[in-house]
Amino acid sequence: QGNPSGQFNYGQCLDRGKGLPQDAREAARFYGLAAGQGLAGAMYNRAVMFGKGRGVPQDDVEAARLYRCAADEGHLSAQYNYAICCRDGLGLPQDDREAARLFRLAAEQG
Repeated sequence: QGNPSGQFNYGQCLDRGKGLPQDAREAARFYGLAAGQGLAGAMYNRAVMFGKGRGVPQDDVEAARLYRCAADEGHLSAQYNYAICCRDGLGLPQDDREAARLFRLAAEQG
């Protein structure tokens, strides 16, 4: 399984090119390992990569799914980004009520 925090941190190093060559594909893989063990930050970073098609094929459905998983874990940026997905119908059916709930939740947190 590995240590999810270590996998996440290594993914960040690969993603940003800190201390080793930048490699978005490998970063996405390590974020995926950590996300699979429930690390919300890794879910969020992997969602961003799917949304932009960086290191993985662009996939709004997978991005929205991962934003939702991270949002459910209380990740503030994921709540905001998932709200945008709901509002704009990115990767899931448009849902203004859920978008408003999530924007409010994110606003209450900071």
